[in-house]
Amino acid sequence: MAEYKKTLNLPVTGFPMKANLVQKEPETLKFWEENNVFQLMQDASGSRGEFVLHDGPPYANGHIHLGTALNKILKDMIIKSRNLMGWKTGYIPGWDCHGLPIEHNVELELGEKKKELPAHAIRKRCRQYAQKFLDIQRKEFKRLGVLGDWEHPYMSMDPAYEAVTAAELATFVERGGVVRSKKPIYWCCHCKTALAEAEVEYRDLSSPSIYVRFPLPDPKLAEVIPGADVSRAYIVIWTTTPWTLPSNLAVCVHPELRYSLVETGGSQYILASELVEGCAKTFGWADYTVIGETTGDKLEMLEARHPFIDRPSLIINGAHVTLDAGTGCVHTAPGHGREDYEVGVKYGLDVYSPLDDEGRFLPTVEFFAGMQVFDSNPAVIAKVEELGHLLARQDISHSYPCCWRCKSPVIFRATTQWFIGMEPNNLRGKALDAIENKVKWIPSWGQGRIYNMVESRPDWCISRQRMWGVPILALICKDCGEVWNDPAWMREIASRFAAHPTGCDYWYEHSVEEVAPEGLVCPHCGGKHWEKEDDILDVWFDSGTSFAAVMEQRPEGRVPTDLYLEGSDQHRGWFHSSLLVSVGTRDIAPYKAVLTHGYVVDGTGRKMSKSIGNVVAPQEVIDKYGAELLRLWVASVDYREDIRYSEEIMKRLVDAYRRIRNTCRYLLGSIHDLTPADLVSFPLMKPLDRYALSLVAAFHESAETAYQEYEFHKVFQGLHGLCATELSAFYLDVLKDRLYSSLPDSAERRSAQSALYQMLLIMLRDMAPIMSFTAEEVFRHIPEALKPVDKDGKPVVTVFALPQKDVSSFRLSDDERGAWEMVMDIRAGVTRAIEPLRKEGVIGHALDTHVTLYVDDKLRAAIADSGADMRSICIVSQLDIAPFKDAPVDALSTAQLDECPGLAVRVKKAGGEKCERCWMYCEQLGTDPDHPTLCPRCAAVMRELEAKEGGEA
Repeated sequence: MAEYKKTLNLPVTGFPMKANLVQKEPETLKFWEENNVFQLMQDASGSRGEFVLHDGPPYANGHIHLGTALNKILKDMIIKSRNLMGWKTGYIPGWDCHGLPIEHNVELELGEKKKELPAHAIRKRCRQYAQKFLDIQRKEFKRLGVLGDWEHPYMSMDPAYEAVTAAELATFVERGGVVRSKKPIYWCCHCKTALAEAEVEYRDLSSPSIYVRFPLPDPKLAEVIPGADVSRAYIVIWTTTPWTLPSNLAVCVHPELRYSLVETGGSQYILASELVEGCAKTFGWADYTVIGETTGDKLEMLEARHPFIDRPSLIINGAHVTLDAGTGCVHTAPGHGREDYEVGVKYGLDVYSPLDDEGRFLPTVEFFAGMQVFDSNPAVIAKVEELGHLLARQDISHSYPCCWRCKSPVIFRATTQWFIGMEPNNLRGKALDAIENKVKWIPSWGQGRIYNMVESRPDWCISRQRMWGVPILALICKDCGEVWNDPAWMREIASRFAAHPTGCDYWYEHSVEEVAPEGLVCPHCGGKHWEKEDDILDVWFDSGTSFAAVMEQRPEGRVPTDLYLEGSDQHRGWFHSSLLVSVGTRDIAPYKAVLTHGYVVDGTGRKMSKSIGNVVAPQEVIDKYGAELLRLWVASVDYREDIRYSEEIMKRLVDAYRRIRNTCRYLLGSIHDLTPADLVSFPLMKPLDRYALSLVAAFHESAETAYQEYEFHKVFQGLHGLCATELSAFYLDVLKDRLYSSLPDSAERRSAQSALYQMLLIMLRDMAPIMSFTAEEVFRHIPEALKPVDKDGKPVVTVFALPQKDVSSFRLSDDERGAWEMVMDIRAGVTRAIEPLRKEGVIGHALDTHVTLYVDDKLRAAIADSGADMRSICIVSQLDIAPFKDAPVDALSTAQLDECPGLAVRVKKAGGEKCERCWMYCEQLGTDPDHPTLCPRCAAVMRELEAKEGGEA
């Protein structure tokens, strides 16, 4: 038997079963770099045009995490799949290098030395810090198998980039879209800087809520509500920020709501009529009387008094007042609230905000000077209570804005800042139109999310009180405080940034005399004394200009780009700022489509957090499984929702990976002796080979559709299903007898090998964007003679330079496909009929059986039309086909299938003896005296082999 085994055509390949990814992946990375595979991939593409993906800049601070790994792998799969499908697709990785976290870390490193250093010296340290982590992250991203122009990334701290950012602001100024004014903005007392909407996150916090009465001695009250006694009348407010009461200048009521004057305990109180009953319970009013009622518009311009500071508090009207909570009378501090500010401007109120940058009350604030705002809450409440104006206090838990960097609660604080107005040039309207009509949002809910944000957002505060960023190019008149920022001058200074070795450090290294036009006179006061603006631009403005600094400057870019892809938090971040900058300067969206992915969570759905201890670093995964499994994880999930990561998930993926790898190994091993001259064209292949190849071609077409629609999980599922079911569990199983037992160069074996070769090339193309390391390894093990060639006839170097594959010639006609579907139904019926005998121990393998198929005319025609060899398809030793009407009772009762009407199957033990070479039972064993233990087919093969050996000898 051992001798006969040597005559079988068993698979031969150097492709190992064990992947050993952790050790071998660095070798592949080296191969890609040495051969400039990224460029080879693009050179081989372009037959269908170009596709432009713009990389959103990760922050150059710290190591990458699973979320950033997910993001980069998704982009890499898009880049590779698009190139392989014929769209030339470059990839310029980028980094966001400015901002507070970097500056803060540098300050910590410098300590007290920071006070001695000029701004440009600190900026130099920040630049070095950002470059260090940029290099670290670049190495980590490359380790994931991400191909790109890593030697020429874009950086927001690059001089050319900074110049474009400064010039984009000039365009906004030229269009009248920039204003400098005192408005309340989000302010982080810990970071001591203004924040944009995108830099604020909400957390549930506990705050003291208080109900306070404001004396209302205005004699006009009695004219509005007869019976009012102004000597003991009050208007009642509710607030969850007691610290803002020192800044109160007004009480706001809704002009159309009804308000009651309520008498109780010797005092009279005004509050919304609908809320009287609830408030009475809160205040403990056992008995009260409603004296009269009026509408809010009648109360307008009455003058109340501040509860503990000797100044008036004007009653005003505002449409923002609601009855959701409180009293219907809203405490108004124009320096500490957006709506307060807007209504205060309407009434000419001062934008009063007596705080310093640390959130401490200025010395002029009576009772609370020097106190930090949040620490002052108890003192404010105590003062109100001391004067008898506290009606009730409750601690409430509510959603409160916090700085997304330091996580500290933020405040609204009015300071002089730079703003891009949402109404000038109809910026809001144009942006909303682009969102609704010009951009495709994937998933579709992204449209509503960003639309609502833009629709309700205030003017964009673009100034920051820091030094590591792009300076706002403006000169401030020392004599009157007005600013001068001529757009042409701004662009001229920006051009100096581009020429300077460290970009906008130029602004900090040169005096005001060197940057100001000679003899500049203030157009407001005629003064000639100037100073430079110290504020820098919001880093979201920096990153928002990337389309102009990168996509309009580099040859592989264009605007609008085809795709932006980032996490869902970027609807308020990069997607948002890019849209406003592009629409504000060019009246178009910077992108045609926006794709959003979710957050990485643990196996139970919890957000990954250091405090919980469930954070997993990409390097941990790579060290244990290899980057390939991390890529497979990204491809296996529907990333548009939150993505779970756990050891259990990874172990399942290991099994799936092995299935795909071993299928590739089998295909490689089966074509080891195939040459181009042996290849059989599709029309001349055996029917089974044609059918199996058509299945792989159909998968390929569905995979390309899935890639185009960014549904990578469908590619992974389809690939795994193809390997596990259509190939391993069917075609390859059926094929083994023909591959192993036939003559090596027989037509039937060459047909099978040709099909396997074409399948391998197709599968490699579909695997490569996801399983990049494995696809490259498989490709390098294809026999040299079979390596595809490029348009110049040279062997292709890398799997990513494979020429486009047209699989349309591998399709079956509808009739052929329909016939094969019925054949597969018959096969399933045979498998089901055999199973009981296997369980009973009557047989050990399907080859131990003799099967009789009883088929109706429709099934018989399907078998004939398909050309299927039913014995080999069912992997049995003997098979007969008989009319359905002749089926015995026992066959009908045990194998009749609902899924395949017109079929009955009868199974019995195969007759004859088992062939020693092919293991099939045969009743003609021993007919060849030289090979008494072989079936006639194997005996004939042996005679051919022996004759060939004799001839060669």
